[in-house]
Amino acid sequence: MKLWAGRFQKETDNVVNDFNSSIQFDGRLYREDITGSIAHATMLGRQGIIEEHEAEKIVAGLKEILYDIENNDLDVFNPEYEDIHMNIEVALTQRIGDTGKRLHTARSRNDQVALDMRLYVKKEICEIMQLAIDFEKVLVEKAKENLDTVMPGYTHLQRAQPTTFGHYMMAYAQMLRRDISRLEDCFERMDELPLGSGALASTTYPIDREFVRDQLGFARVTENSLDGVSDRDYCIELMSCLSMMMMHMSRLSEEVISWCSWEWRFAELDDAYSTGSSIMPQKKNPDVCELIRGKTGRVYGDLMTLMTTMKALPLAYNKDMQEDKECVFDAIDTVKQCLEVFAPMFRTMTLRKKNMRKAASQGFINATDCADYLVKKGVPFRDAYMIVGRLVNTCIRADETLETMTLKDFASISNKFGPDVYDALDLKTCVEGRSVIGGPAPKEVTRQINKIETFLADSEEQLAEMRTRLRT
Repeated sequence: MKLWAGRFQKETDNVVNDFNSSIQFDGRLYREDITGSIAHATMLGRQGIIEEHEAEKIVAGLKEILYDIENNDLDVFNPEYEDIHMNIEVALTQRIGDTGKRLHTARSRNDQVALDMRLYVKKEICEIMQLAIDFEKVLVEKAKENLDTVMPGYTHLQRAQPTTFGHYMMAYAQMLRRDISRLEDCFERMDELPLGSGALASTTYPIDREFVRDQLGFARVTENSLDGVSDRDYCIELMSCLSMMMMHMSRLSEEVISWCSWEWRFAELDDAYSTGSSIMPQKKNPDVCELIRGKTGRVYGDLMTLMTTMKALPLAYNKDMQEDKECVFDAIDTVKQCLEVFAPMFRTMTLRKKNMRKAASQGFINATDCADYLVKKGVPFRDAYMIVGRLVNTCIRADETLETMTLKDFASISNKFGPDVYDALDLKTCVEGRSVIGGPAPKEVTRQINKIETFLADSEEQLAEMRTRLRT
């Protein structure tokens, strides 16, 4: 019999049972559900809402159920009971009798599921933050190893100006820094206890929400019971954070795919993180990067699913909100899986530094430096720009580079050029000269690295503090 069957005179149709049931995906919340119920039962006993011995019996029964589930001695995932909450309650009542029926006093499944989701999301934010921190450490490691590895920087996928691989890595490190910061912010904003909101209008029982808040490690209690049961902003905010993180991983994946192509040959993935072809024996495919690029759209879809679900829902709880779980779980699982494989793949990637340098010596990426050379000789920048443009055009016709032009060739276009132009055009000079804050000069990139390492140390301290608030 359904736990809510008193109002009904007919059994629910099996098709409706299957359609209505969420146990196939919310079963993963069993630990959060039991943890919340233990805190709730303890509070009921302390407040005299149920007898102390009844509360103790309920808590003991819940702990046994948790132990049995985690040791595969109990299967509580029965679709007949709809969701994880009712499955746990049925299992408890079967074990301890009618005392188990007292657990749901002063509580609704509405605030119960809101609690479970918040406990789950808090835990998963911590896990994703750790993976992101670990990945950022890989980027820092690569940057340190490649402070002087000159490569072309691009705009419009055209070779533009010289930079270094270390500088390139720190650009992605900045993206991950923002991702980690957003996760911290999301955690802080959603760290509120909804239990006690009831179905929508709280309860007439003298419950102690602050006690439960402390037991479950929340920073605050929700201020409004209607909002407490209907809020899924934190899920949407999390998936927005994850979507941006996936976007950053997708952009870097696209870079790696290009770098590993025969046309670029800037990098080669380790065999352990590559795949081959069933018909072309020469192939070594960056499938990991391609899958991450593809899975980014999947996480975007999860975000849009929940935003669309929530866009027209009246207060308070509506069954539509059951749809939050599958998209939240999928986004979390996908991001974790991508981070877990991306970090070691990137760490073991081999760089073809000579090819990077060769590419940097072509495409006139030191043309801006040539113009700056003239400016330092007193030529207005716009005039210098035109002069260098003529130089580049001359080089293209003669199949030369700026470095291979003779001084006579330079002088034929402007008398401002002297022998020192070759030092100004040297790629090492071009990179080291860009020493302003944010630039690719090795000394400046080292400063960027130090700042990111300080951020990572602070983030790990913050993460440790966040983990102290977890009770599951």
